[in-house]
Amino acid sequence: MKQSIEELVQKLIEGDKFATARLISLAENDPKVAQKIISLIFPYTGKAHVIGVTGPPGSGKSTLVYRLAKEWRKRGKTVGIVAVDPTSPFTGGALLGDRIRMQELTCDSGCFIRSMATRGTLGGLARATKDAVRILDASGKDIIIVETVGAGQSEVSIVKLAHTILVVLCPGLGDEIQILKAGIMEIGDIFVVNKADRENADETAMQIEDMLNMASTIRFNETGWIPPVVKTSAIHNMGISELIDRIEEHWRFLNKVNRDVYFRKRVEQDVIEALRSKIEQMALNHIMKNGEYDELIKKVANKEVDPYTAADIILNSILHREEEPKENE
Repeated sequence: MKQSIEELVQKLIEGDKFATARLISLAENDPKVAQKIISLIFPYTGKAHVIGVTGPPGSGKSTLVYRLAKEWRKRGKTVGIVAVDPTSPFTGGALLGDRIRMQELTCDSGCFIRSMATRGTLGGLARATKDAVRILDASGKDIIIVETVGAGQSEVSIVKLAHTILVVLCPGLGDEIQILKAGIMEIGDIFVVNKADRENADETAMQIEDMLNMASTIRFNETGWIPPVVKTSAIHNMGISELIDRIEEHWRFLNKVNRDVYFRKRVEQDVIEALRSKIEQMALNHIMKNGEYDELIKKVANKEVDPYTAADIILNSILHREEEPKENE
């Protein structure tokens, strides 16, 4: 028997795994359904500590996430994991499927793992990632870990979603210098030198610490938090406990220093993002409905109109439609 969204939400709040999986799928596939789900669960959100894990491919993010989840479960915390993977060009699904690497956790009732495809979304996150995090939050998860694709410096979208951001590096990949550039360097709350059993791990850690000592970015000055550098070897389960201690220290810091200001900014970002999405969808629906889109794209392709002017044409068309008096008025 097919369950309604309201019934699924009720089961979600009770911690039902099937309802959690079903609601994430519904939210991922239909933005309108996602809005309804979020409106129902929103009062139950805001309790989980959301941790973003980003960094270059090959740095061992997935193994690190697995070890973190295992350690948190030992400490009595429930854990949700959203692993955002590259999109298959054929099926549109997630290529890597991190759940395969974390099979042991899938049997744990206190753990929930979901792989999500980016579906062409830039910035290292899938469009529905935030909805999935809210659903896991409402289900009662204490810790929610979001592992991004691994696209390097472009992965700054995670700063809008996570409370604590781990930037994971490892020696020997040739990424040490690239990662220290502005962008991803500025979003890290904790820097993790993974695979620390390798040669030059100490040198890599020192390079990051030197950059942090030199940094005077706005974000560091605003928060007052100085990002620590933690060495781990996820495959050997080394340094994981210390890393979790630093993560929990950052969470306590956020809840103690400028809590109201910090969380108000996050709420403002959520509202602006939702508004931007609504306006974008309204514009697309309007031009598709009136058959203007193809003609406008042709003009831009032929250099008759530039993209900014094309956007103005669309907005003016929408505004003109809104100003037109209705027939029964």
